[in-house]
Amino acid sequence: MDLVILCSLADIDDSDGGKNIDPTVSLRDTWAAMEALVDKGLVKHIGVANFPVMLLHDLLSYSRIPPSVNQVEIHPYNQQHKLLAYCRSRNIVVQAYSPLGTPGYREAGEPDVLTDPVLTKIAASKGMTVAQVCLQWSLQRGCHVVAKSSDKQHMEENLSVGHWDEFATSTGAEGGASNSPRRLSEEEMNRIASLDRGYRFFRPEDWWQDMPVFH
Repeated sequence: MDLVILCSLADIDDSDGGKNIDPTVSLRDTWAAMEALVDKGLVKHIGVANFPVMLLHDLLSYSRIPPSVNQVEIHPYNQQHKLLAYCRSRNIVVQAYSPLGTPGYREAGEPDVLTDPVLTKIAASKGMTVAQVCLQWSLQRGCHVVAKSSDKQHMEENLSVGHWDEFATSTGAEGGASNSPRRLSEEEMNRIASLDRGYRFFRPEDWWQDMPVFH
C-alpha cells in the first residue's frame, strides 16, 4: 500500500454518545504501530489528517518515521497559512481536501465558495471555472488536492488543472508554466488570500458535541 493516514487522535467510536472511546490509546502508541507497518514492508508511507501545528510538533519529537502527509481542509475560505508554512519547513506534504468548499455537502446558510464574486471575476477573466481557479490556487501554494465530483464534465475540468502547458507548478520551472495564461498572477493570488475567513465546513466538534476529544 502506498499510504496510510491516521485520521483521528484516538480510537473514535461515536456510538452511545462516545462512551466507547478507548482512552488508553495514545497518539504515540498508534504512531508506533503505523511505523511497524512500514518496517514490515506493508506500507510505503504513513501520514496524518487534520493535525494542527502543535500535534505535528509533538509527533515529530518522538517519531522514527515522520509523517509524509498532513491531509487538511483547505480552500479559499480556510487557507491555513501558518500550518502550510510549518509543514513546508518540516518537509511534510500538505494534501488539501474539500478544495472547492464541499458544494455537495454545504448546509443551509453556509457560505458558497463557488459563487464567491472575487473568484467568479478571476475565473471569467481567465476562461476558467471557479473550481479550476480554486484548484490552481492550491497547486500554486504547493498543496496536493483531492477534489470530488460525480459529474463527468466537472471531473474532466478538474483533471485539466495543472496540465496546461505541461504542468503549472508553483515554481514555473517546467515547460514554461510560469507564463501560462491559466496560471494565477501574484495580484490574483493576493486577492484570493484576502478571502480567508478561517471557515471550516467539517466541524466534528459540532457534530459530536458530547465527545470531549474534539474540544
